[in-house]
Amino acid sequence: MINIEYIENLDDEVYKLIDAEFNKFATKNEVICNYTPFNFIAKENNKIIGVITGHSYYKEVYIEDLIILQQYRNKHIGSNLIKSVEEFFKDKGFENINLTTYNFQAPEFYKKCGFKIEFVRENKENSKLNKYFFVKNF
Repeated sequence: MINIEYIENLDDEVYKLIDAEFNKFATKNEVICNYTPFNFIAKENNKIIGVITGHSYYKEVYIEDLIILQQYRNKHIGSNLIKSVEEFFKDKGFENINLTTYNFQAPEFYKKCGFKIEFVRENKENSKLNKYFFVKNF
């Protein structure tokens, strides 16, 4: 009998299984997966004031989270974190950087950073939850 259970946090064994299976399937299809997580942290006087996380895989870089402490916003920390990602992955064979954001978050910020809207998924009940899909090509 197959059991399905909800697990809030995965352990290393499960992450290794996921990585192995992604890579096996990609190899079978003659594609290199090359999944690699990344994190860049902005600090002031050893205090974390911002972080950007994500991963690279196939020919893309995906930004998952960009967080700047409120009192440090509008000081170019977010755009500098994005530049750090761009510089790190530039000339390494990737085609683009992707991310998503909601209308109440930062679509205008990402436009200023050179990202282009690929698609907007509208939320029928709350326009603040319209989801923007962005891309920036290398």
